[in-house]
Amino acid sequence: MFSGKRILVTGGTGSFGHYITTKLLSYQPAEILVFSRDEKKQDDMRNEFGDGKNIRFIIGDVRDRNSLRKAVRGIDYVFHAAALKQVPSCEYNVCEAFQTNTLGAQNLIEACLEENVKKVITISTDKAVKPVNVMGMTKALQERLFITANLEKWNKKTVFACARYGNVAGSRGSVVPLFKRQIEKGGPITLTDSRMTRFILTLSEAINLAFLAMHQAVGGEIFVPKIPAVNIIELAEVMIKNLSLNKKINKKLIGIRPGEEIHEVLISEEEALRTVENGDSFIILPSLNMPKISVAYQGRRKAKISEYSSQEAKKHSPEEIELMLKEEGWIR
Repeated sequence: MFSGKRILVTGGTGSFGHYITTKLLSYQPAEILVFSRDEKKQDDMRNEFGDGKNIRFIIGDVRDRNSLRKAVRGIDYVFHAAALKQVPSCEYNVCEAFQTNTLGAQNLIEACLEENVKKVITISTDKAVKPVNVMGMTKALQERLFITANLEKWNKKTVFACARYGNVAGSRGSVVPLFKRQIEKGGPITLTDSRMTRFILTLSEAINLAFLAMHQAVGGEIFVPKIPAVNIIELAEVMIKNLSLNKKINKKLIGIRPGEEIHEVLISEEEALRTVENGDSFIILPSLNMPKISVAYQGRRKAKISEYSSQEAKKHSPEEIELMLKEEGWIR
């Protein structure tokens, strides 16, 4: 699918962008454009990958429609990962989050429609479901913008869809590197609430979902992975066991941060009514009338869920948490 094609990755210097660039290069695309506003991280990636015939780095901001228009010219596929994603930061900087996560998405949509890009997949989050914080609200609007972009009357061929998942182990803002630093300093490990659960997946699983969405989407779907959840206190205990070198590491409850949730939801009760099975993932179909969706998913088996939350989902055992962290290189 990607061989010989031109691919744009917005937010391309983040954890997701860096990893997907690595994976995409193995498919021998004609060119990958790494689009971000972080000059330092672009220079680091340029030193790592080179700046050759099949990879190019573009300084730009999704808030700037003109820079996006230039970036998408002649592009076949877009992975949209540019976002402000730190929940507390977004709580204190509401307008900034709205401009990047929502208006930035609309700028990209308009640019892709004008340039007749084949497919565009946005990377969304569980926080967009029944949102209680600014980051989730802006991403929920981003999802709706991507879904309704398929209805634009002047849309000749561009397909827009979403890949929604939880926390990526070790990504920017993840508790995994935080816990590791705290253990290495001798503690304490800081926990916001002992009841907290999270959906945690590896970068590889996140990329696979984005590739699945890019391959299968006909326009308007939200792709969600089937993954177990994690009790955060068990995650902390596994990391203490493997990294503390037999030193006593205390755990300290510090209270919930601004905008933080106790549990996460990947599919709401309302969305569950229009969710279908898709092997190792779910596909949430749009509530809007879209004939191509009706045709593509006619007869598809409905998912037997009432809601998909980290509170009710199957939990990783301590052994499974340990294996995941070892595979990702966070413990030995």
